[in-house]
Amino acid sequence: MELLTVERRDAVAILTFNRPDSMNALGAPGDGDQVQAVCDRINADPSVRCVILTGAGRAFSAGGDVKAMKAREGAFAGGGVGIRDNYRTNIHRIVRSIYGLEVPTIAAVNGAAVGLGCDVACMCDIRISSDQARFGVTFLKLGLIPGDGGAWLLPRIIGQDRAAQLLFTGDLIDAQTALAWRLVTEVAPHGELMGASLALAERISAQPPHALRLAKNLLRHGVLTSYDTLMDMSAAAQAIAHLTDDHMEGVDALLEKRAPQFTGK
Repeated sequence: MELLTVERRDAVAILTFNRPDSMNALGAPGDGDQVQAVCDRINADPSVRCVILTGAGRAFSAGGDVKAMKAREGAFAGGGVGIRDNYRTNIHRIVRSIYGLEVPTIAAVNGAAVGLGCDVACMCDIRISSDQARFGVTFLKLGLIPGDGGAWLLPRIIGQDRAAQLLFTGDLIDAQTALAWRLVTEVAPHGELMGASLALAERISAQPPHALRLAKNLLRHGVLTSYDTLMDMSAAAQAIAHLTDDHMEGVDALLEKRAPQFTGK
């Protein structure tokens, strides 16, 4: 079964993990290729201004396929070098592709986001949680470590101490705890999760698309690079933005006291 379904709502692309019978387990052969292909198409499509990532059924994603781990098949087959290469060419391709989306991304966490599933949610820019969702970094309970980037990203989101607590205990936390820890920005009633995510995505999509992608790029680099480097990047990006029709539309709309209509030119 294919991992992702794709739906368009105007300028918003909704990506849904579609393996509800396995709680949207990730890492089957070909998963990385499929996710990369979808993300590459989005990056190449200027009409997409925001992405929502969610899961079918009762889970966002319960992480890696434990049955495949037990059978030592798929991404978990072979010796140490083979498993390492499977991570690099398949599982890492999933998280790198989602993290590499050039448009803003919202994880609409509809249920369990555990292990790799939690890490995937963290690859998104914003996370909105159902009040029924649960989050966990449960690798140690399986005798494993975070093998897909979570140890790099999670401390940047919730701080080193909270990330250590989640990793070292393997505890699951509920949506309200995730909100208090700033793992998510909003908790919605379960039946209203997609409506809340779409409302946010539509507000984001109303922004000028070129400047939106440039702004995301700066925000990502802002936590990784030096102040002076970011200032140089900001000047270059701003020069590009100043030469767009959307910049003039924003100026005209402000002076004329009306809502701007950005076209991506």
